[in-house]
Amino acid sequence: MATVFICINVFKPELHSKTLMPALQSPWFAPHVIVYMFAYALLGASALMAAYLLFFKRKTTATELDICDNLVGVGLSLMTVGMLFGALWAKEAWGHYWSWDPKETWAAVTWFAYLAYIHMRRISTIPKRWLLVWLIVSFLLLQMCWWGINYLPAAQGASIHTYNMN
Repeated sequence: MATVFICINVFKPELHSKTLMPALQSPWFAPHVIVYMFAYALLGASALMAAYLLFFKRKTTATELDICDNLVGVGLSLMTVGMLFGALWAKEAWGHYWSWDPKETWAAVTWFAYLAYIHMRRISTIPKRWLLVWLIVSFLLLQMCWWGINYLPAAQGASIHTYNMN
């Protein structure tokens, strides 16, 4: 895949020579996206681990749940930093830190879902299977934030996170 993209850049550089719209030219844009991608990768790994433990493993050990906890802890930390970078980017691009845009609202819902997992994990009376299901549900919320809101009528045209040049 890397060779394909290198060839595209070498033989067709005009494909990527378009000027970005002003909101995407902020120095906060790239760190916001990069940090979020790392967060999504770690939270995706936690969902895969949860699915493995839930559907394929007979008995779950504390060490395996600790792996989920570590993935969620670092992923949520990165998500928090990504949100902060996004707020700084929004302040520079649109003049305010938060606008309750559909993308931002779903990001907050996702953030609270993973925060709830961390808090529920500390309560020993909650069954481990419920916690694993919660991790999968949290990842589905993350997918809604990342992909799904693009299909919501509320996000069509009115969202500040829509970058059509039409």
